[in-house]
Amino acid sequence: MTHLVPSSADAPIGVFDSGVGGLSVLRHIHAQLPHEHLLYFADAAYSPYGEKTDQWLVQRSVTIAEFLLAQGVKALVVACNTATGAAIKELRKHYPELPIVGVEPGLKPGGAATRSGKVGVMATEAALTSEKFLALRDQLSQANGTQFVLQGCPGLADAVNRGELETPETVALLRGFIEPVLAQGADTLVLGCTHYPFVRSAIEGIVGDRDVKLIETGDAVARQLSRLLEGAGLLRPGGTPAHLRGYTSGNAAELQHWFASLLGLHPQVESVAV
Repeated sequence: MTHLVPSSADAPIGVFDSGVGGLSVLRHIHAQLPHEHLLYFADAAYSPYGEKTDQWLVQRSVTIAEFLLAQGVKALVVACNTATGAAIKELRKHYPELPIVGVEPGLKPGGAATRSGKVGVMATEAALTSEKFLALRDQLSQANGTQFVLQGCPGLADAVNRGELETPETVALLRGFIEPVLAQGADTLVLGCTHYPFVRSAIEGIVGDRDVKLIETGDAVARQLSRLLEGAGLLRPGGTPAHLRGYTSGNAAELQHWFASLLGLHPQVESVAV
């Protein structure tokens, strides 16, 4: 069943990801649009998404969208690179009236930032092989000659979901991903998964004093969301406090912990069978 899209500016914005990575996007939305009500769904029971098929990702994304629409959301943010690559076209087809924003690895800002002409892209294997991603890479390569060095990062999103942000194991994992990319001459690293900004400190430690620019896209997602809401007349005016609520297909206490430790926020969180 497809729910009608509410047109009230007071309705909340729905944000979802496979786990805690989307909180790196939520923090930018929360900062840029402080008057907006926000609902966050972490699909922890089915994480990680990077190992799932496109067909599964489409079905799961539609299921989560239906749940969030049942909560009355006025817009949807797919705060997951893997789900965006696989499912955003189908989501927009299902809900043509709903403002929908996805996240993509920051190839454009990466291409604009590089001096060597080589940009490293760290992402899940599923994101790096998606049709949408490869089309954008080819388009930008042909337009300005930028070389994109693609680096799959199996296990990294899982480590973030477990809270292992700067453990020796995570640092070793990151070093194995980053050093070969830098050795190929990349002077820019795109953090192409919403989980990866949470290990930014560990990445900076590995990069050291080498002049390497790190690109993440949460800020751009929040700006695009703001533009779409404004264009639809759906920006919520200030005056009354905005609320934030969390849902998870996994453990509610775990998501509450990540809201507090990663963002310093303390919303009510509910575990739901979706």
